Amino acid sequence: MATFRLAQLQDSRLGSDRKSQESQSDDGHDWEDTADFNISTFAELPHKTFGYNQHIKVNEDFKEALRQILWQFKAPIRYAFAYGSGVFGQKSSSSSSTPSTDLSPHPHPPKAVEEWQKGGGKIIDFIFGVTHTQHWHSLNLAQHPGHYSGLKYLPYSSAAISQIQDSFGAGVYFNPYITVNGTMIKYGVVNLSTLSSDLSAWNTLYLAGRLQKPVKILRDDPRMRLANQVNLLSALRTALLMLPEQFTERQLYERIAGLSYMGDPRMNTLFSGENPNKVSNIVGAQLPGFRQLYVPLIENLPNLAFSDSRTPRDEGWEKQDAIRNTGTTPTLSDVLGGSEGLTLQQDMDPIKRGNMVRRLPSAFRGKLYYKYKSQFGLPGSAFDPILEAATDEDASSGFKKRQGGEFEQRIAAQGNLSEVVGDCVRKTVAWPAAGQTIKGILTGGVGRSWKYAREKRKKSGEVKRKVDDSKAKAK
Repeated sequence: MATFRLAQLQDSRLGSDRKSQESQSDDGHDWEDTADFNISTFAELPHKTFGYNQHIKVNEDFKEALRQILWQFKAPIRYAFAYGSGVFGQKSSSSSSTPSTDLSPHPHPPKAVEEWQKGGGKIIDFIFGVTHTQHWHSLNLAQHPGHYSGLKYLPYSSAAISQIQDSFGAGVYFNPYITVNGTMIKYGVVNLSTLSSDLSAWNTLYLAGRLQKPVKILRDDPRMRLANQVNLLSALRTALLMLPEQFTERQLYERIAGLSYMGDPRMNTLFSGENPNKVSNIVGAQLPGFRQLYVPLIENLPNLAFSDSRTPRDEGWEKQDAIRNTGTTPTLSDVLGGSEGLTLQQDMDPIKRGNMVRRLPSAFRGKLYYKYKSQFGLPGSAFDPILEAATDEDASSGFKKRQGGEFEQRIAAQGNLSEVVGDCVRKTVAWPAAGQTIKGILTGGVGRSWKYAREKRKKSGEVKRKVDDSKAKAK
């Protein structure tokens, strides 16, 4: 009966135009089975509007101010996005509506940045995707030597820096507390191959996790757009495997937003200053942005549908909702469905859930399989054929239709699936995140790293005091 109801909901909600954009399979996305991550033009993407959901709308003047920052770098940046609370707001942990009185970190920011961050100035975070790591750092060291720590004094410094970037942590090199065009920024440099691999296979979830939340893409690349669409679908499927049959949008998006923070040492409040309510605060302020990312994917999954009678039937409704309610100081009082969003329902049929298990990213899926190999007590002679059947490529055709078998269906039926998936996420995130934290001391310099940690702990302490004050007043 639940499956029948879901099918009815799906038919009533999906627009024919949006459905026609995707070649449907048992799991809704046939293009995944033939995805070629070596494409070089946007014309090679599955269709002309493929991945448009990734482009979150922001104020045009602010977007131009961000793009002008990129133009101050002569070294070629192939793919770039801005992210974090300096671009998209986070809900305050305090119930106070008093505007922030924090001093702006920006020495002389453009008016567009001041206007966008009128609720309180914040450092703007960037990720730069580059083709040749050593060449990029060589050019950037010549133009901006002051952006680098003492590593710039090493012999063959560009080679040493690129080796440190690519060999430790998650493959990202950060330069923090840099002023460009009067704006304080932090930028991370990553090789496009490293980024593509993390988006498609979830090797570390370090950058894949950032792109599972709203970001502002400033320079796009067809290979990255394809890989990130796989990443977004993977995040959606992983969250569904951790959720019950019925849930709200907020529950779904908090599951997704929380993936990259599971196992991250920065979320350990004993050693870090990160706000323990960070995930809730992100989704609480950015629910419309999450809608823009995920509603087009939701409406193309055959085992998931909005069950809320308030769900609009107009194609692209989520984009207009995001445009109205996006910023660093969003007012979400008029968001459709309120703070919890709309309700959804998924089909718990083990065959369809088994297909979701089979379509998880390869590196991550391997961890999940080995967990259940141990739980099921399977000998190697029985497990090896399962791994062989789960390879993503067929020797003759170059690709394979990814459908779950008995093993995946058995996994999908387990009562502890949510906990085991969470454990696999933590194991994926923990070491690379810890490595990046340690590497940050070298790449940012001791002084900058100490400043960053001190400000994080100060901010966390202020949040805790506000929460404690609110609780005391409530009593």
